[in-house]
Amino acid sequence: MKLRHNQPFARFWLASTVSDFGTYITTVALSVLILVTLDGTALDQGWVNASRWAPYLLFGLLAGIWVDRFRRRKVLIAADLGRGVVLVVVAVFGILGILSIPALIILMFCFGTLALLGDAAYQSFLPQLVPRPLLVRANARLQQSMTVAQTTGGAVAGGLVALLTAPFALLIDALSYFISGLALISLKRTSTDTPPVRNNDSLRRKVGEGLRWVYGHERLGPMAWSSHIWFIGSAIMGAVFPALILNELRLGALGLGLTLGCAGIGAVLGTLISNRVGERWGTGVVLVTSNLCQPVMVALTALSSAAASTSSGESLTGDAYGSPTEWPAALWAAFILAAGGQLLFGFAMGIGSPLEMGYRQAVTPDRLIARMSATMRSINRGMIVLGAPLGGVIAAVAGVGTALWAAAGVMLVAGLLLLLSKFRTARVEDDQLTDEEATAGGGRPPSG
Repeated sequence: MKLRHNQPFARFWLASTVSDFGTYITTVALSVLILVTLDGTALDQGWVNASRWAPYLLFGLLAGIWVDRFRRRKVLIAADLGRGVVLVVVAVFGILGILSIPALIILMFCFGTLALLGDAAYQSFLPQLVPRPLLVRANARLQQSMTVAQTTGGAVAGGLVALLTAPFALLIDALSYFISGLALISLKRTSTDTPPVRNNDSLRRKVGEGLRWVYGHERLGPMAWSSHIWFIGSAIMGAVFPALILNELRLGALGLGLTLGCAGIGAVLGTLISNRVGERWGTGVVLVTSNLCQPVMVALTALSSAAASTSSGESLTGDAYGSPTEWPAALWAAFILAAGGQLLFGFAMGIGSPLEMGYRQAVTPDRLIARMSATMRSINRGMIVLGAPLGGVIAAVAGVGTALWAAAGVMLVAGLLLLLSKFRTARVEDDQLTDEEATAGGGRPPSG
């Protein structure tokens, strides 16, 4: 059966797309809320980012086991509706003028806990909707939707925040989560959407089995370690990039939305060719190349800070700039470097992300997918808890440009680790389990 004829996947795709669109509105709105409305710093941005992902570090290894006790669809519905409620609270507090950085940290921790449960169910639910040979293609479709949402959501968010203010823009994201939850409610339960048979294994044994599968696998293991390091660099960049656009270049919410939109455009283009290049050159080769290119793109973004202060000798001090027609030449040079860096960074990520996700799912038995996903995501997101405040500290001590160079250096280390491992020869066509092997719960070592 072709992917477009799979009605359960089509509904799941719709729910994911609606939710993704709202998420990128929140990316802009939260940064404006922290750095402009609450007059915060890059370090404040780092702490809020860290609180959002802290549940992955604290509870992530247990999430896959907990999700295994329930139907995945129900967990996804509860996670979407719960996140919508949290965003409504943030928006109302912001509108009433009673929101503070500590309160935002607490609310984002609650948001992150719900996101953790939703993510664990999300990755283990998809293989129940589509056959394993179509997993890479299905992930590519989901990635395309996410990046289209990023492309339009970033630009629209900038305009919405400028027009409505950040708290009211957050209400739109809350609505998107409610719509996503309703779409999942309308999805008829699939024949495989049942909790796995419970056994008497201890919690420690279950967690240990997931860890051994990920880190004991000769190709998943290197992928995992490289991914953990990459997330530290990504978190550094995520904490300081809004400060670069909003505080240093003072491009406002519209400028932040436009630059994030460029990343989305690049990612859309990348996902369009991801499956094709993966089949042509192999998952390992393409993913290693993608990871080694990303630090170069972050370095371009870092150069925008220097361009702003040196181009034409123009001063960029003063209030935030409004329309791009008001930007001086120095600011245009900085914007082009920042937007271009984000465009190419998104392109590289768009190529690699579907291949990485599809490979993880294709080589993992059904009974371990939730635990594999929870293990990878919990430690990856745990690295954000380390990297986001670190980025804020570096920016406070040495400047935003230096923090971005640090992010590029960390990502380079991650790419080199993957290059020097056995993963560089991975091919999903050779390593994926058959449906019988996956359902039986066994595994087989990758070929080669």
